[in-house]
Amino acid sequence: MSLHDQIQKSMQNALKSRDRDTVRTLRTLLAKLKERHISKGEDLTEAEELKTLQTAAKQRKESIEAYNKGGRQDLAEAESRELSIIESYLPEQMSESELQSIIESVIQETGATSMKDMGKVMPAIMKQVAGKADGKIIQQIVTGKLAGSAGS
Repeated sequence: MSLHDQIQKSMQNALKSRDRDTVRTLRTLLAKLKERHISKGEDLTEAEELKTLQTAAKQRKESIEAYNKGGRQDLAEAESRELSIIESYLPEQMSESELQSIIESVIQETGATSMKDMGKVMPAIMKQVAGKADGKIIQQIVTGKLAGSAGS
């Protein structure tokens, strides 16, 4: 069952149970998926559906951060509820220790020694983790390792 179908089915259940927050969030996701489908002109692959949901989750995280900075706790909580609904359709995120070992192995495989090699390392890591980790976190870890090894 595709991600779109899962969301569609969940929305029908949410409509029956009159869960407004879930219905609103799932409708938004379905609209994003449909918009991407139309712009592509053909059915989305599972990876493309996943990417669309990851983008929606990232937008919610950024909104939560902005609302918290602006002192709008009510809006931050609403975004947080939406984020938890969206995340329920995303694959489980990797632990930091799993990420560390993948990053270290990619750095060794590519022979990266400094920040100049970031362009070689990041695509290889992102290909391996494919939606199971946040790019910002990966970038921070890689930066720390490459900046640390440059001084050695």
